[in-house]
Amino acid sequence: MTFKYNNPSHSKKVVSAVLAGMMALSAGGAAMAAESTETGQGQTAAITNTAAPTGLFSDIKVGYWAEKHVYKLAYQGILLGNNGLFRPGDAVTQQEAVTMAIRFMNQEGQLNTDTAAALPTNMEVGNYFKPYVALALQLGLIDKTEESTVDVSKTSWGQKPASREWITKLLIRSLDKDAEAKAQNNQSTGFADNASISESGKGYVNLAVSLDLAKGVEGNKFNPTGSVTRAQLATFFSRGESLTDTTYPNTSTGYVTGLKDGQITLVVDGKAVNFAVNSSTPYFTKDSETRASATDVKLYTKVMVVGSAGGASYVEVVDATPQVESVEGTFARSLSGNKIGIFVGENYETYSYDEATAFIDQNGNAIKLSDITADSIIEVQRETFSADKKTVAIRVKSGIVNKSDNGVIAEVSTSGKTIKLVNAAGATEQFAYNDNLLITYQNRIMSVADLKAGSAVKYTVKDSVLQTIALSQGVEQSVRGTLVEIGGNQSTLTFKREGGSLEAKLLTEKPEVIINGIQDATLNDLITDATNGDQVELTLNSDDQVTRIQIIGRQMEPMNGVTVVSYNSKTKVLTVLDNNKKPFVFTLDEKTKLDYNTTKPTLAGLESLLNDGRKLDLTYVGTRALSVKVIYKYEGTISNIDTSGKKISVLSGNQTITVPYTTAPTVEIYNKSGASLGDLKIGDKVTVTLGANQDVVQKVALNTVAQFEVVALEANSRIRVKSDLLTSQFYVDQAVLTGESGQTITPSQLTAGNLINVTFEGATPKAVQVVKRTLAEVTGVDASSVTLKQFNGQTETVPVSGSVKVVKSGSTLTSLTSLTVGDRVEMTKDTDNSTRFRVLTVMSKQFWSYDGVGNQILVKRETTADTNYRFALGSSVFVHQGDNTLSVQSLRDNDNIVLYLLNNVILEIQKQ
Repeated sequence: MTFKYNNPSHSKKVVSAVLAGMMALSAGGAAMAAESTETGQGQTAAITNTAAPTGLFSDIKVGYWAEKHVYKLAYQGILLGNNGLFRPGDAVTQQEAVTMAIRFMNQEGQLNTDTAAALPTNMEVGNYFKPYVALALQLGLIDKTEESTVDVSKTSWGQKPASREWITKLLIRSLDKDAEAKAQNNQSTGFADNASISESGKGYVNLAVSLDLAKGVEGNKFNPTGSVTRAQLATFFSRGESLTDTTYPNTSTGYVTGLKDGQITLVVDGKAVNFAVNSSTPYFTKDSETRASATDVKLYTKVMVVGSAGGASYVEVVDATPQVESVEGTFARSLSGNKIGIFVGENYETYSYDEATAFIDQNGNAIKLSDITADSIIEVQRETFSADKKTVAIRVKSGIVNKSDNGVIAEVSTSGKTIKLVNAAGATEQFAYNDNLLITYQNRIMSVADLKAGSAVKYTVKDSVLQTIALSQGVEQSVRGTLVEIGGNQSTLTFKREGGSLEAKLLTEKPEVIINGIQDATLNDLITDATNGDQVELTLNSDDQVTRIQIIGRQMEPMNGVTVVSYNSKTKVLTVLDNNKKPFVFTLDEKTKLDYNTTKPTLAGLESLLNDGRKLDLTYVGTRALSVKVIYKYEGTISNIDTSGKKISVLSGNQTITVPYTTAPTVEIYNKSGASLGDLKIGDKVTVTLGANQDVVQKVALNTVAQFEVVALEANSRIRVKSDLLTSQFYVDQAVLTGESGQTITPSQLTAGNLINVTFEGATPKAVQVVKRTLAEVTGVDASSVTLKQFNGQTETVPVSGSVKVVKSGSTLTSLTSLTVGDRVEMTKDTDNSTRFRVLTVMSKQFWSYDGVGNQILVKRETTADTNYRFALGSSVFVHQGDNTLSVQSLRDNDNIVLYLLNNVILEIQKQ
């Protein structure tokens, strides 16, 4: 059951605020401390009246889910300690709930021990709680007549656990809506356990649900007799503070105007107040239950500090949005009296500054006012939380920069011709460069390609353009050439540089070897030869050692369909005849790549198959066999299926191959059981597997491509995927995996949410390609292009040629004009390489709450029978209001939001 409050004017409004923002009572909130314990016959144990414990409670550790709320209320004096314990899972008693409410209202000054003596005889409570219960009766928060009928045969009234129904009544009465609730007593609540709710409680439950103050638990039940834990009730009080104007003498809320080591300065009611902080000070933010850090507190944001004597015991960021306004103009000159003059449009305006005003250049570096030149475009930022509107910062947005400095390369953008550096002061700055940029290292001319992130440099800037960059240390370089030799101990490499000269380089201990199509390649997979060796790109570190070897070309020759004449297992010499009956002799070695009908081929296993007449495909350099493949299958398209003559013809490359079969071969098709030759048609891409003697068809596997979304990566390279909400799983350890840009990747680089095209050979995945997904808003469309505004704010016009698919409202259309401006779409390539736009479903809702554990949000139900109020969030959900990006945690109860969903998963939330 979730509780929240409006702000009624009745004197009881504070209690309603106490319980504002309640989470589901069945799910958990935060905690409250024990004020006392009862010991037999209503006697009260000793009370420790210390409201701000130093070590807090021994049973609340750092990171406990309710830590935030406990710390705040304890330091405010709302929670009192009991022998250093908290007991978060204990059920809240009625006397504790009432006492917490009075203390939260800051109404302890109204307690009267004389009136406490007049409690009804059946309302037995501990001595400590009597004045609190008496005051609650006076305020009408509990009804004397109703409580007189409570069964107290098993426990006293005060020690009776507070039930969900009882708390609901307390809540509605605190909102001064008692009459409205009673008017609904004759109506069913709609919950499955409606009969378990008392007749006098039904109206309160109905009203709480209609006001979105309460909801059911699992199974559409209300569970009226269920208990509320101390942890849950404490959260209700803590979250209710934002909805009440109750103040506490040691709690200050204001705007941050100063952040120094060991101190936070707040402007509270127009006055500056300093608070000391240290490494033990707990920091939190309003939108999170977990601890934050001191760096989460920013200037000019709204912050609450609980503390006394100038020391902060608890710090919470209430509103993380800096309260500043900006004015942009052209700097004219500085004036006497700490003022500057600027032109804002055609108007000349002046702005004051003081010693606290920050002057910043376009890269965020501190400068002096005298560094700002006339006609520079500047931005004046002023705080908005005081009548003075003091100038907090004057920032140069564009101006002429001339400087020399030392720094470190952070990023090089060759497309935008900009270089980002971190200067000697630790600030990041970015400058443009042109073709005249001079880059050197130890009197050698280098290129922009030699600049790597992390390189130490000295640089000069003139008129805001980089002029020179001198590298202070060696950098990575890339060279290309032909691989000639790998040293015997694999510590050296010899190559022939492009241009003709031989060079030898040292290898690092484990250089990376990249060969397209070979996972985890090693030095043994490289081909070395003075004339026909691999064409490679070598990456050299600052010590001139080879760290990476990438194959960019191989000179090997293919020879397909050869026939074995003989093989000598001792000399590893293989003699074959080509298709023209011309003999060739090749030598096999430990580097020869082997392929026959097994997942783990070995030379010993291959040798048993190299008998006279065996058909092979080869690749070679000179007389060295680089690869040997026993022809056990043909890949191509079906050109004929002759069931009467029992033969299948396949067009493979430019050759038609006809293979007979004696019995109907096995036909394998992904996601189809019991397939037969009748399921195949002319033009289908297939893999035909031969029998052991290469003379008959054994199996025909249809080659298909299917698109999936990755759900999870499991053990042993098995992935779980879904398509059209159906989930399946398969292994990809034997498949060729490529990323969005065609680069080779490993199974571990697949992530949940990836869209993938999987090429199947029958039921076996042979290739997996990650498909690029673009999520965007359609801002323009015509017959041949679409203009999209992506979630990162970038706008691009995408030309679309060839076939197109627009999936919208359950229909698949084939024209771009099916899209309309304002549509949110996912743009991808389909399995047939057509461009596909899936239009997201749109819903307008009111926000209720965010479930961080389940990564989902809940929205307000239109009726109690509405079950469509819980939605999963995508892994990169875009939350925004206009052009301002928000976090899902920043959404508030009753916010009007527009949801954009794909397969019932939210990809975008637009706050209205």
